[in-house]
Amino acid sequence: MSREAPAPALLPSEVPVRFLAEDGTRVDEHSGYSEPPADRLVEAYRLMVLGRRFDVQATALTKQGRLAVYPSSAGQEACQVASALALSDADWLFPTYRDSVALVARGLDPGEVLTLLRGDAHCGYDPTATRVAPQCTPLATQTLHAAGLAHAMRRRGEDAVAFALIGDGATSEGDFHEALNFAAVFKAPVVFFVQNNGFAISVPFEKQSAAPALAYKGVGYGVRSEQVDGNDALAVLSVLDDAVAHARSGRGPVLVEAHTYRIDAHTNADDATRYRDAAEVEKWRAADPVRRLETYLTNENLLSEEDIDRFRAEAETFAAGVRDTLNADVEPDPLSLFEHVYAEPTRHLIAQRAQVAAELEAVEA
Repeated sequence: MSREAPAPALLPSEVPVRFLAEDGTRVDEHSGYSEPPADRLVEAYRLMVLGRRFDVQATALTKQGRLAVYPSSAGQEACQVASALALSDADWLFPTYRDSVALVARGLDPGEVLTLLRGDAHCGYDPTATRVAPQCTPLATQTLHAAGLAHAMRRRGEDAVAFALIGDGATSEGDFHEALNFAAVFKAPVVFFVQNNGFAISVPFEKQSAAPALAYKGVGYGVRSEQVDGNDALAVLSVLDDAVAHARSGRGPVLVEAHTYRIDAHTNADDATRYRDAAEVEKWRAADPVRRLETYLTNENLLSEEDIDRFRAEAETFAAGVRDTLNADVEPDPLSLFEHVYAEPTRHLIAQRAQVAAELEAVEA
């Protein structure tokens, strides 16, 4: 019995979709995708400037002992911001530990975003209220959560999409493949967005997969797939807008691979010089997504020097707020240990809480 969607409808573009070359000039390699409106591009630039400054500030806070760890997404700002802009308030975002900039771009409080990376027991924000799942550290486990939630929302008749951010290393995990298969079979409204930044910690892409691109991994499951230049904000936003619209319309999941690069080390605890050389990093700095978009918008008279100065000043103010928040010492409530353990506390938990409360009262007395 023939399938509804023939293989050619699932295949990604032969080369990554892009609108802009590394120097910010136009190129015609966008496979018929529509260019986003000018106001969305300016907003994307503003958020990318904000996101980069936030990223630099968070990295500095690790050196000051205010964060336990921070996985930088420097160089991936186009992917981070476009992920947030492509979604509606009703959609769910499933981030990884490297996607703090995406959460900030979605409007979450930066102090709450960094709570988990500070070493707290919880994620810092309310997932239900924000429709943002906790940042996921285990590779690919959030893809199953996204597929399952998307399927549930579809069954309930909700006009919403689940959006899973994934690193290239996660595509080597079984959970990723199970999620694609489940989503395809049930036509779940979910977008799987792989930020292929070249390395899974220290393992380069060519030692992970022999596929010509990770986007091709969706074809075998019947998932429509695409690949995009992850440092071209126009292209990423255009492709993700289309992918989200496809999923929302009931036509099933989409897998998008963005070709980008992690400029900084895996985390502040990693020494990237042990597995890559400086020349490679500098090559990718030349493809900087923020500068590329800035050049294009300036050349098109969509962005003035005054706008640039204003956005940078806004980013500095934002960074100062992050510093003030993280420099304030946290006074944890010991009794909070007993919250959120069970929906209905067990008698043993109630007794343990009462014991700790009594000990605290005795100390204060």
